Amino acid sequence: MIELRSDTFTLPTREMRRAMGEAPLGDDVYGEDPTTNRLEELAAATLGKEAGCFMPSGTMANLASIMAHVPRGAKALVGDESDIYIYEAGGASVCGGVVCEPVPTQPDGRLLLDDLAKGYPDEPEDPQFALPGLICLENTHNRCGGAVLPLDYLREVQQFARERDTPVHMDGARVFNAAVAAGVPVADIARYADSVQFCLSKGLSAPIGSMVVGTRPFITKVHRIRKMLGGGMRQTGVVAAAGILAIENAGRLADDHRNAGRLADGLAKIPGIEVVPAATRTNIVMFRVIDDRFTVQTFAQAAGRHGLAVAELGHGRLRAVTHRGLSEQDVADAVDVVARVLAEPAGPLSTEAGAGNRV
Repeated sequence: MIELRSDTFTLPTREMRRAMGEAPLGDDVYGEDPTTNRLEELAAATLGKEAGCFMPSGTMANLASIMAHVPRGAKALVGDESDIYIYEAGGASVCGGVVCEPVPTQPDGRLLLDDLAKGYPDEPEDPQFALPGLICLENTHNRCGGAVLPLDYLREVQQFARERDTPVHMDGARVFNAAVAAGVPVADIARYADSVQFCLSKGLSAPIGSMVVGTRPFITKVHRIRKMLGGGMRQTGVVAAAGILAIENAGRLADDHRNAGRLADGLAKIPGIEVVPAATRTNIVMFRVIDDRFTVQTFAQAAGRHGLAVAELGHGRLRAVTHRGLSEQDVADAVDVVARVLAEPAGPLSTEAGAGNRV
């Protein structure tokens, strides 16, 4: 099977497995796992922050960050196409008592300053209104095809937020992809956010985990919230060891970007396929099947029968994500499968959703 549903299907490298088996261990809930401590220090230093906290998942990392920033009854301004708003089960509201106010997402992943400003009441002293306590950005932006937020835009949002005494949290699940695509150190992106979450288990290829980085007082809050949410994991050095290698070798994401470009170019040449957006910058390729014999579901099912796994991602689109587990030949074969499926008669329509866990 050529696996394009997500870069979460990456497997740890041989070097990661060896490091995991040899990692010095301790009890991380006591702060005594030396490998996890090293990972947290590396993550913070790499992103230019004071401290870091190892988390079991990106969902918990975003949730703990929001809860650390925003008091109960206040609100977080989030993109209406963001993973936080769509794919994280409403955790900020359920667990944190935080109102998530959706802000229109532009096709390139930006939240316009004018739209963010609408989230601030004209009369903040009026007790009827929930007040903004956080602005959340996503970089790269998943549902916008792996879009990279421009540094100038991030600077503008930071200035906007500081003028209103509002922190900025970046859901940077694939922020290393953004840095590689922009050709800048990841710290140059992270500097515009008060806190950043990034995943070790997507393109970085570690088997488990995400990181939150920020100021030391903020991370102290995140540690406490992680414990409350059940995220204390004891001898976490077993998986933290892979995270260290993942960060140290993040530059290899450029290979995934090149493969994504090849995939997008190949798909664009197939009649019945529309690549959206046409310009692919990172490792996510969004496309539509405009052959009306197929639905998103029946096309994905047909591709699966030919050995290609792709998934739906809303608005009638399919998503293909390149990663370490794919070769250049796999990409060429994937293009051939799509062409072959469209050349065959469509099968009966199915009502199966077939979307899966798609972040």
